[in-house]
Amino acid sequence: QVQLVESGGGLVQAGGSLKLSCAASGRTFSSFGMGWFRQAPGKERVFVAAISWTGRPTYYADLVKGRFNISRENAKNMLYLQMNALKPEDTAVYYCGASERRIGVRADDYIYWGQGTQVTVSS
Repeated sequence: QVQLVESGGGLVQAGGSLKLSCAASGRTFSSFGMGWFRQAPGKERVFVAAISWTGRPTYYADLVKGRFNISRENAKNMLYLQMNALKPEDTAVYYCGASERRIGVRADDYIYWGQGTQVTVSS
């Protein structure tokens, strides 16, 4: 079992930045590929970014490429998502997930999820 707890969400103006964190506990964190997904009201959960066991490679959804950066600190059991140049369309609940795959871009690749953290970007 892996427990995941996201934090760092909030309300920010368009163009601003936020850094999300995901704290993991339970099984060995470094054995999981990790990812961030988001879900807007009335929509499906969609892929945002993923990172492999070792930190490389990383993958990003086209909508966030160049603006978001995913990273991890295995020694601290932490996953991060630095979000810059935020847009109102980035508004969603953001979830971190853990995958037994080296790296995954589909929600089905992930077996553990956090409870989510709300990100709201005002125009």
